[in-house]
Amino acid sequence: MDYFLQQLINGLSLGAIYGLIAIGYTMVYGIIGMINFAHGEIYMIGSFVALITFLAIGALGITWVPLALLVMLLASMLFTSVYGWTVERIAYRPLRSSPRLAPLISAIGMSIFLQNYIQLLQGARSKPLQPILPGSLTLMDGAVSVSYVRLATIVITLVLMVGFTMLINRTSLGRAQRACEQDKKMAGLLGVNVDRVISLTFVMGAALAAVAGMMVLLIYGVIDFYIGFLAGVKSFTAAVLGGVGSLPGAMLGGVVIGLIEAFWSGYVGSEWKDVATFSILVLVLIFRPTGLLGRPEIEKV
Repeated sequence: MDYFLQQLINGLSLGAIYGLIAIGYTMVYGIIGMINFAHGEIYMIGSFVALITFLAIGALGITWVPLALLVMLLASMLFTSVYGWTVERIAYRPLRSSPRLAPLISAIGMSIFLQNYIQLLQGARSKPLQPILPGSLTLMDGAVSVSYVRLATIVITLVLMVGFTMLINRTSLGRAQRACEQDKKMAGLLGVNVDRVISLTFVMGAALAAVAGMMVLLIYGVIDFYIGFLAGVKSFTAAVLGGVGSLPGAMLGGVVIGLIEAFWSGYVGSEWKDVATFSILVLVLIFRPTGLLGRPEIEKV
């Protein structure tokens, strides 16, 4: 039972990271009907910005950990938001009225460009980081330990999930996003600035990816220019598993994939965890093609 609880905690923290990235995928898909395949690289850039910011503030003599973490988070969200906005302006907006294959190829090209861009700037070697938040919370008479970083990841993810859900459901921006999701042309005729809403959606998704990137840096303490590819694929899988277009579905899909990886690695072996993840995805989509919380699209004629 102790080992089960330990793997459960590990799976929840990993699933929270996948869920944060998956929300960016599902928000973009919900509003323009396309997948942003450069989103994984935005997450990777967030990790690098957080690392560079930590080294910079350390050089300035700032040693108070809460302040350092806050500055890292704000800098990472700021820079990745700029990158998310740039990706929308370059890779999507000029091709919005083109056949769907064109922006898909453009997004894949942007993903490859960002990978090589970071590799040239930072090098191909892995970048380590010393533990910033050491220590853990012990449970079950010390048999189960929850690091403060993993606990913070789960709590922050829940807070962001609730916050973004309220933003979508109760604010004017959320109403504009839902209007653009239903019919962009009609929303524009009713006074909604469609280009602005879509750009803000990309910015919001990039900011969430930055939070995930910083959490991965703090938990695992090592990053490289290639971490965005696999995390992006798995987060996209989480969005599909939960139901593309559903924010709770994206988070649920991320948690499910995180738990599958944690338990499979703990009880079977880490070599086959990806096979298990995608096999379960295939099974779910066979019996529920719209995902766990997705709804079938109804085309009005």
